[in-house]
Amino acid sequence: MVASTAPPEELPNIYHRKQYEAGLDRLPDYRLTCFFVDRNYRRTGVAAVALRGALQRIAQAGGGVVEAYPHDTPGQRVSASFLHNGARSLFARAGFSYDRRKGMNNYVMSKTVPPG
Repeated sequence: MVASTAPPEELPNIYHRKQYEAGLDRLPDYRLTCFFVDRNYRRTGVAAVALRGALQRIAQAGGGVVEAYPHDTPGQRVSASFLHNGARSLFARAGFSYDRRKGMNNYVMSKTVPPG
């Protein structure tokens, strides 16, 4: 299991950049850009565990605003291999708030993580 998280300077490229920048007030402190879950462990809750771990690491580093860019495909059956950014519901359950749309089925969600 891998969860990719880093400050924007370390993860500068982003899909749907034009739409992303159109609604941008300020850059987040961290970006959570993708998950890789081995195919034998998908749909078992492993991504939620990785997300909690990433948020704990961010808290230990001093906290800050974290952005994620999940997919949302309501009512559609989608292969888990295409949900490398995670599903919107995953982030909603972790306390992220919907910010805005970014692309057809992609969204910007954010959460402020306190230092810990």
